[in-house]
Amino acid sequence: MNREAVQMPPAEGVQRGGLRGRSLGALLLTGALLGAALAQTGAPGAAPSPAPPASSAQTPATGPAGGGAQPGEFGEPLPGEGGPGEGAPAPATSSSPADEPTVHERAGQCVEGSEQSCMSLTRQTEDGEERRILVIRTGTTDDTGIYTVCGPQDEDPEDAPNIGVFSESGPGGIRIVIDKNVIQVPLATVTQRPAGEGEQGSDGRVEASDGRARLLDAAPEGQTDRLARCGVEVTPRPTPSAVKVTQGRTRLTGKSLVYDEADGKARIDGPIAFTRADQDDPLSGESARIEIDVDTEATVLVGNVVLRSEGGRVSKAGRVEYDDEASTARLFASEDQPAESVQGGDVLRVTRGVILYDLEKNEVYADAGEGGTISGEFQDEESGEPGAPSAPVPDGNR
Repeated sequence: MNREAVQMPPAEGVQRGGLRGRSLGALLLTGALLGAALAQTGAPGAAPSPAPPASSAQTPATGPAGGGAQPGEFGEPLPGEGGPGEGAPAPATSSSPADEPTVHERAGQCVEGSEQSCMSLTRQTEDGEERRILVIRTGTTDDTGIYTVCGPQDEDPEDAPNIGVFSESGPGGIRIVIDKNVIQVPLATVTQRPAGEGEQGSDGRVEASDGRARLLDAAPEGQTDRLARCGVEVTPRPTPSAVKVTQGRTRLTGKSLVYDEADGKARIDGPIAFTRADQDDPLSGESARIEIDVDTEATVLVGNVVLRSEGGRVSKAGRVEYDDEASTARLFASEDQPAESVQGGDVLRVTRGVILYDLEKNEVYADAGEGGTISGEFQDEESGEPGAPSAPVPDGNR
């Protein structure tokens, strides 16, 4: 197939776009699949490819005569596997409030029949566990954004990755679901390699920030950039607070996000600012960046982390593992940067080890670990005067 755009009448609720590449069938893959982990619904420029059910069955791709997938190529359903079973969430509509979970988020996978475009990335951990990352465009019209996939061109190698482009200026933006975190951005690109032999799917690389993308009328001559050769213009604009992260009651903002399959970590560059809603003792703070480890499902604030409770506790560390659901923050100490927590005249400091911060109770507990020390100053409750610096405090004490 040459570089000309594939054009077909769009299905209801699906925006028209510009898929280009060697084979349309190669572009319409489904997420978490045996052979390729690209899930999409409502792909522009072609009839929509249903997203996979929990069984990860492939579904047939369709395209213009001579250009679509043939039976058994890229997507004949596996024996005994079909669409979502009874009880599957109803398709999402464009009238859903921007802050409500999409149908894909509720199902934990891309769901057939939704108007909202969705791509699923599947990662296999060393322990054989499956982790899934969802990238969802919440808008459904050409007026607010695009979703398109750029496949390998004639001059590209057969194993060249697909590149998905998501752009949405509407209030829902692009939603990226990673573990307990729901991330909202205006622009995201997903570079995804074909799944290897024996793999149930693949992940890839996700880059997200403020910015926009648009389809060009024609691919500019002489371009070497893959997206430009596909007739897609992407303009990222990393901007403070443009990346919005929600984890339970916690809201965080950052500048840009990069997820890479090389180590399975999503990194959000800061400055990071965050707040945690709480009726008794709201929390706020900042850090240099965020790291989300997909394999271990851990969210870590990194670099000069400061946590401030409205009740007056101030806690600091170089790294803090944060879990809103468990209402805990683990402050990791190092020789270069001790972990400490201060409440009024009480000071708890650890030079090596961890301070466990119970966010609900506003209490801290220390574990120095092997070779570490715990020290502190504790105010005399009767006199209100600070006492002398204490000797090392036994492990596990406040």
